[in-house]
Amino acid sequence: MSFAAATARASVATPSGPIRVMVVDDSVVIRGMISRWIDAEPDLRVAASVRTGLEAVQTLERANPDVVVLDIEMPDLDGISALPQLLAKKRDLVVIMASTLTRRNAEISFKALSLGAADYVPKPESTREAGAADTFKRDLLFKIRQFGARLRRPVHAPSIVPAPAPEKARVVPPPAAHAPISLRPFGLTAPRVLLIGSSTGGPQALLTLVAEIGPVIDRVPVLITQHMPPTFTTILAEHLGRASGRPAHEGVDGEAIVPGRIYLAPGGRHMRIMRKGAGAAIALDDGPQINFCKPAVDPMFASAIEVWQSGVLAVVLTGMGSDGMRGGKAIVEAGGSVIAQDEATSVVWGMPGAAAQAGICAAVLPLDQIGPKVVRMFSGGRA
Repeated sequence: MSFAAATARASVATPSGPIRVMVVDDSVVIRGMISRWIDAEPDLRVAASVRTGLEAVQTLERANPDVVVLDIEMPDLDGISALPQLLAKKRDLVVIMASTLTRRNAEISFKALSLGAADYVPKPESTREAGAADTFKRDLLFKIRQFGARLRRPVHAPSIVPAPAPEKARVVPPPAAHAPISLRPFGLTAPRVLLIGSSTGGPQALLTLVAEIGPVIDRVPVLITQHMPPTFTTILAEHLGRASGRPAHEGVDGEAIVPGRIYLAPGGRHMRIMRKGAGAAIALDDGPQINFCKPAVDPMFASAIEVWQSGVLAVVLTGMGSDGMRGGKAIVEAGGSVIAQDEATSVVWGMPGAAAQAGICAAVLPLDQIGPKVVRMFSGGRA
C-alpha cells in the first residue's frame, strides 16, 4: 500500500526535534536495514533497536520513542502480545505493525488494529526482490513521518460554511490551512449507489460504517476501495461481511453489480465500474498506480458516473494523501454528492481533508454520524 507524496520529506524543524523511532524485529538484517534508513533521514532518529517484544517493553521508558515499528513473529514475546503492553506504558505511542503478506500475518495485523496499532506495512518476502525493498522503505518512512508529525500538532476543528442555495453551488480551490470549509448542497437526484474510499485507519472505520448502513446495503450496491495489498483485502472483505451481516467479497472482473452486496477492490488492482446491458459490472484494471496507490479510489469514483450519472453518493474516510478528491470532484460535477469524515475522528485527515478543502463536500461529519446520514439520504432525506 502506497500513498501520494510518499517521497516528500517532512520539515526537519519540529517542536521536539526529530521523530524518535524504536525498531523491533528479530531479524538482524531487517532491523539493521530499517535503522539505517531512519538514521539517514534528518527528521528521524532511531531511539532503540531490539530483537524481541520483551526487550521492547523493557526498553520503552528509557528509549521514549514516538513511533514503534513492530514485527509480528519474534521469540520470547511476539508482536501481538507486546502491543497492549507497549500501549499500556505509553498511551499516545504510535505502533506500526510490519509483517510479510501471509494470510496468518494479515489476520494478526487486523487484530493488532483492533488492539490499538495505528497501521501496518507489508514487509517484502526478500529484500533482494526487485523494487520490494524500495516500496517498503518509502511506505514505512512516510507513515512514520505522518504519524509522528500528527502527535506533535493539535487537531483544529475547521470552520464550516453552510451550503449555499443550489444555484450558487460552486467548487472552490483548496484554501489555506484551517481556513473555513465551504459546503455545497446535496445533489437533487436520489442516490442509487454508495461508493466508499479509505486508506490509513480505514479498516476500523469501514467496519463501523457498514454495521450501521444495513438498510442501504439491502437497497443498493455498495462499492469500496481501501488502500491495501493482496491477502489483506481478502480478509477485510470477510470482516465486512460479518460486520454488516450482508454478502461481501472482493470484486471479480466482469461480475454483475447488484443491490444487497458489498464489493471490495482487490489488493493490487484498480476496481472500475462499466455498463453491462441495462446494468453495471465490475471491471478490474491491472494498470499502473494512481496517486501512488493500487487499488486507487479515483478510478472507482470517476467510472461510476458513466453508469449512475447524478445518482452517486460517495464517502471519503480516513487516509493519507488526496486519493478520491479528483474522482469526488467529477461526481459533484455530474450532480452527485460527497461526504467526508471529519479531522477529529480520522486517523489521518489526508484524503477526507483534501476533499473537504476542495469544496466538493455536502457534509463533513464525525464517523458516528456518517452512517445515520447515509441511511437518511437513501430514505429520501436531502438535508
